[in-house]
Amino acid sequence: MKKLWLLLLLLLLIVADVFLGSVRLPAAEVWSALLSGESSDFVSKIIWNFRVPKMVTALLAGMALSVCGVQMQTLFRNPLADPYVLGISSGAGLGVAFFVMGTSALGTYTPFPWLSDLGTAAFAWIGALAVMLLIVAASKRLKSNMTLLVLGIMIGSAGSALIGLIQYFSDAPALKSYVLWTMGSLGNVTGNRLLIMSGLCLTGLLISVFNIKDLNVLLMGEQYARSLGIKLSWVRNKIFVATTLLAGSVTAFCGPIGFIGIAVPHISRMIFNNANHRIMIPASALTGSCMMILADIISQLPGSQSVLPVNTVAALMGIPVIIYVIFKNRAVEL
Repeated sequence: MKKLWLLLLLLLLIVADVFLGSVRLPAAEVWSALLSGESSDFVSKIIWNFRVPKMVTALLAGMALSVCGVQMQTLFRNPLADPYVLGISSGAGLGVAFFVMGTSALGTYTPFPWLSDLGTAAFAWIGALAVMLLIVAASKRLKSNMTLLVLGIMIGSAGSALIGLIQYFSDAPALKSYVLWTMGSLGNVTGNRLLIMSGLCLTGLLISVFNIKDLNVLLMGEQYARSLGIKLSWVRNKIFVATTLLAGSVTAFCGPIGFIGIAVPHISRMIFNNANHRIMIPASALTGSCMMILADIISQLPGSQSVLPVNTVAALMGIPVIIYVIFKNRAVEL
């Protein structure tokens, strides 16, 4: 029943996201553009070339980051684990910086836009994968969750330093392109970009579904998993492939969007009061989509000419949940 209510809320937010925006459009013309295509060219272009792709991007990004967060929190047994905190998004950002500003510094140019889109996604995925491999390797030696968090912060700082170095040697157009990317945006993912992002996200989500059984076993601890004959290294490999596909693709095309991956799994647990991943994976996907689309609606400031960076809105929505989790865990320790 709760999933049904979440689904209805998601449908309501989808409709609101298409109807609301910084440009006011008559509701009747929006309906005409969606159902029959008989509205004016101006309205049709705004709906089909901007608002619908942006809504689909928000839907995919919310699902991807939330499902990614669920798997990482289970793998590391850490309630504050997500791609942003553990440095995976920083790795993806470093990969994008190498591609966007590095190719510009080398004077490399491609006449094919789709090849540029594919390169952005590939370098983001490679950067995210490199960091994830480092975190997984470190988790075998570091038993403390807090130590892993500190390691993630250090990786993020190192990534920021390297990005700053690349920025220093890049030209103005490439630097501007990268800075705009870091602000986070759901409105630039159209055409080939949306197709590539959809393919990567759906592949990562499919792998995540196949990980459900292993994730449930990990809830009982690694010793229990070994007693069942499960090869933990193989389980980790499947999880980090899924999470790097999800985090890397979202970061590549939408910029660094933090806190959704941490907050949504906890919201889902509070709503459904269940740790079973057969429930948590779809529940987090639905909840994450709702939060991401809501963040997109708020960032558009309907009726205003201004637009806020979506990562700022997402952070403001996610931070209260994280503070609640920290104090809740602190109370349990006391």
